[in-house]
Amino acid sequence: MCGIVGFLTSIPSEIPDPKILKDMRDMLIHRGPDDQGEYIRPLDEKGPFLYFGHRRLSIIDLTTGQQPLSNEEGTLWVIFNGEIYNFIELREKLKTLGHRFKTNSDTEVIVHSYEEYGVECFKHLNGMFAIGIWDESKKQLVLARDRLGKKPLYYSILPGLFLFASELKAIMAWPSFPRKVSTPSLMKYLFYEFIPSPHSIFEDTMKLPAASYLIWKGGAVEVKRYWSPFNTKGIKDISEEEAEEKIIDLLRRSVKRRLISDVPLGIFLSGGIDSSAVTAFAQQEASGKIKTFSIGFEDPSFDESKYASLVSVFLGTEHHEQMMTPEDLLGIVPKLPDILDEPMADASILPTYLLSKFTRRHVTVALGGDGGDELFAGYPTYLAHQLARPYERFLGFLHPVAIFLGNLLPVSDDNISFDFKVKRFLSGIGYPCGIRNSVWLGSFPFIENEKVLSDEIRNQFNRGRLVEDISLYEEEYPWDDEMTLLQYLDLRLYLQEAILVKVDRASMACSLEVRAPFLDHELVEFVIGLPTSLKLKGFTQKYILKRAMKEFLPEGVVHRPKKGFGVPIAKWVKGPLKGLFSEFLSKSRIKREGFLNPEYVEKLLHDHLFNRKDHRKQLWTLLVWELWVDRYLS
Repeated sequence: MCGIVGFLTSIPSEIPDPKILKDMRDMLIHRGPDDQGEYIRPLDEKGPFLYFGHRRLSIIDLTTGQQPLSNEEGTLWVIFNGEIYNFIELREKLKTLGHRFKTNSDTEVIVHSYEEYGVECFKHLNGMFAIGIWDESKKQLVLARDRLGKKPLYYSILPGLFLFASELKAIMAWPSFPRKVSTPSLMKYLFYEFIPSPHSIFEDTMKLPAASYLIWKGGAVEVKRYWSPFNTKGIKDISEEEAEEKIIDLLRRSVKRRLISDVPLGIFLSGGIDSSAVTAFAQQEASGKIKTFSIGFEDPSFDESKYASLVSVFLGTEHHEQMMTPEDLLGIVPKLPDILDEPMADASILPTYLLSKFTRRHVTVALGGDGGDELFAGYPTYLAHQLARPYERFLGFLHPVAIFLGNLLPVSDDNISFDFKVKRFLSGIGYPCGIRNSVWLGSFPFIENEKVLSDEIRNQFNRGRLVEDISLYEEEYPWDDEMTLLQYLDLRLYLQEAILVKVDRASMACSLEVRAPFLDHELVEFVIGLPTSLKLKGFTQKYILKRAMKEFLPEGVVHRPKKGFGVPIAKWVKGPLKGLFSEFLSKSRIKREGFLNPEYVEKLLHDHLFNRKDHRKQLWTLLVWELWVDRYLS
């Protein structure tokens, strides 16, 4: 795993001091503490000045895998963040086509794959990656990102300049970078709790979307998609037994691919079915006991460490567990802007960071269970959508009464409390299913979004632009199945823009590589094409995965309800973080910055503090925003 940065210009006066470029590269030292490298193409009459900077976390080919890496003639240069899991097979195939290799690294496979296939090479790669390629013969720069967006890649187009990097903070290190906030992106952040690709928090910077490549040539930029999960018309005629066997085979092969490493490796084990399934197949493939890692919490409504221990004993892993205190979590909150270089309000980044830090003491690579909920309909929202349809049809006329009664429920600070679920459910009624999904998951839907914005920014509010990302994904969705559409939206929005961002930033802040076997593109293509009835059967979630794993895991783990990485935000606002919330959400600070409505923010905070309403999600979203503004805009 690595950090990459690039700088390109055709204007002599814009060529920077080499120290500036090295400083930009070294902003990513946490992503690659083991080694560093660079390639510089001088400006001449044939082409632009180009800088490739690389920070390396050594995983594969520890002795000869340095980057940037070129072909034999020096006409192709590659920098790369990620892992190519099928690099051994690709290398053997490329050898038969006449290519010669000087290293055993997966990076060199990218070099020769591009030589052989051009931009079609990305379709041949099975892995997670963000890639930069300089093609001297065509005088073009090519950037690419993996199919599911596991590895990040930002780029910025400025007058006479093109910059790209693994993280936004490396681009912000360019001294002349204009830190001008995109107000549509701010609105999207408040709505979704993240900023969906291709947008970023800054006007002049974009995120390369997943499964896409970019070509810069002569100052012109073009972005194209190279993959979609809908490669079939869906799988209609398949028995449950056939689906089980296929899932077991694909998941086992995916796990096996992700066990390739020249450094110590382990598993994030929460005790849920997803991470437990990964652990089961990893232990089968391992020659000895696989290392597993989990953290626990004192608050029983948030703790699930006993399930991780149960799975570990059942599978015979070498389990490592650490109990965390509220102080451990609280200590990370001020560090969030340095971990996250643009706002993202998933509070579970706090325990994810602690788990990554604990795991990194023992291993350099960890496998996790991310993607299982999206593929197999594991989130509670899928059940809520099933209830929403008959509710709207038969009880819609009573909805105002239901909202009134829901607001009378006493406020509870527990994790996913009853009153929280009821009020969330009612808040999404009346919207189309795709928008309803984001209303349930996000913080500030339409009216609330306008209310929380300052007067100046509120005048720019556009409801259609706020949800344009949902509309675009709905337009490209090829089938009539509503539940699979919701899974696809979760895959493209919540998973790619929140979950994977959270895991990438938290783990890489600790110099730990995390791999996701459920997001192998072959498994994704198969499962997304299965009938909904095999994923959500009645009110049984992850139906076919549970059937597939019943012979590999304890009964109590296979059928336990989903829990997730909860964080006691509601309690913190009234307790140990009360001072921090009061300071960063103060009227004077918010008025001075000019982004938000100070009176409305003050009301949200006071209503929560005096137990009139539960605003945990909204207040956390605002705190993350204010911490980010303080760090990067002050």
